Amino acid sequence: MDSVLDIWLRASIKAHDFVEKEFWQSHVKDMREVYIPGSETYVLEDNNQVLGFFSLYENTLAALFVDPDHQGKGIGTRLMDKAKSLRRKIDLCVYSENTTALGFYVKCGFTAKKERPEPHTGHRETLMEYTGAASPLSQS
Repeated sequence: MDSVLDIWLRASIKAHDFVEKEFWQSHVKDMREVYIPGSETYVLEDNNQVLGFFSLYENTLAALFVDPDHQGKGIGTRLMDKAKSLRRKIDLCVYSENTTALGFYVKCGFTAKKERPEPHTGHRETLMEYTGAASPLSQS
């Protein structure tokens, strides 16, 4: 849990420099006690080091974060491939100002559905959707 939270906090601050870092710091407890335990969370490890994770809540990709020290090495794509193998349809919200993440999700087959203000920060967010076939091997 500590490794996942550390990645979430550092990656959130890096990717969302348009949001005060104190906002992210103030949500660590909620992530630890509510959001991560309430989701299906998968981690990618190498030599017992967590490199990234994603969390699904029903058909919503609630989080996908890669350790900032390991970004750009295909870890996000590997995590997304796993998430897509688990669900036929995935929805997510991403800050519209996070153009790197928007491009990543489009590359992964997501389409933008609409934009709206994110209720906690007031910044715009883009709702995206992926529709594909879940792998029959993942249904165990």
